[in-house]
Amino acid sequence: MSVLIYVESNKGGFKKTAFEAVTYGRKTADALGVPCVALVLGAAENAGSLGSYGASRVLQVQDAGLENFDSQVYANVIAQAAESVGAQVVVLSQTANGKALLGRLAVRLDAGSVSGAIALPDTKGGFRVRKSVFSGKAFAEYELGTEKKVISLAGNSIPVEQLGSPVAVEALSVDVPAPKVRLVEIKRIEGDIPLPEAELVVSGGRGMKGPENWGILEDLGKALGATLACSRPVADSDWRPHHEHVGQTGGVIRPNLYIAVGISGAIQHLAGVNNSKVIVVINKDPEAPFFKAADYGVVGDLFEVVPRLTEAVKKFKAS
Repeated sequence: MSVLIYVESNKGGFKKTAFEAVTYGRKTADALGVPCVALVLGAAENAGSLGSYGASRVLQVQDAGLENFDSQVYANVIAQAAESVGAQVVVLSQTANGKALLGRLAVRLDAGSVSGAIALPDTKGGFRVRKSVFSGKAFAEYELGTEKKVISLAGNSIPVEQLGSPVAVEALSVDVPAPKVRLVEIKRIEGDIPLPEAELVVSGGRGMKGPENWGILEDLGKALGATLACSRPVADSDWRPHHEHVGQTGGVIRPNLYIAVGISGAIQHLAGVNNSKVIVVINKDPEAPFFKAADYGVVGDLFEVVPRLTEAVKKFKAS
């Protein structure tokens, strides 16, 4: 018996969500009294470093058929790996790939599943997993009674911890089926930290009045080391690229700090950001709905407040 974590690699490296998944898997394995095994598909540098985050073993499958992500192929391979190590729990990251894998993997393993877990499972007298529901307005606990279980972990839900030391990487031999999807083109966003992984986010809405004013948010983001985001009307108006749109119909994020500038806070926008640890709202309308969800609010003209906030951040860092 064991806990198996599928660890996503990106261009041969690992992102924070990968280390979160391993930490989560190790603590779940400790609660169940079983080993923690990490699985890497395709090329990855320093895969053995996953042992530092709790993996007692690191398995790697390298095959030309794994060069590009195909949910059918990957689910097949992960299921084979799970069977080979007797995994009773399989952990994924709640990424775009993780979402595509969860259902397929659960069917292959005849397992119960929960997507977007936000806390370690409660293993006292059963196996219960907590997640947020109703666009973050409530929490629900799901009890999995199946022998095997598949869980995807929401990003930024648990802190990454050093729980071990590097281990040797073991090659795993499995049958890799031929992909059924033909990849035509991949367009990657380079440079900034992707929104789903960002811990600090500065977001703008229609109150910015136009794309020509975005420089003040870029300055604040640079001072904080934050990723930029926007509301749907901003993306729809082509003020900002659509990959920056957060909300019910855009990206769902869980940063430690979310600064909303000139955003009224419609329910559709809140659905994508209300799991942020701290929300700061800057708006000249004291009746803006966003203030009800804010931890801190500033009522004022954003064109005066934001530059002053940027200067304050710079002075604080300089000291």
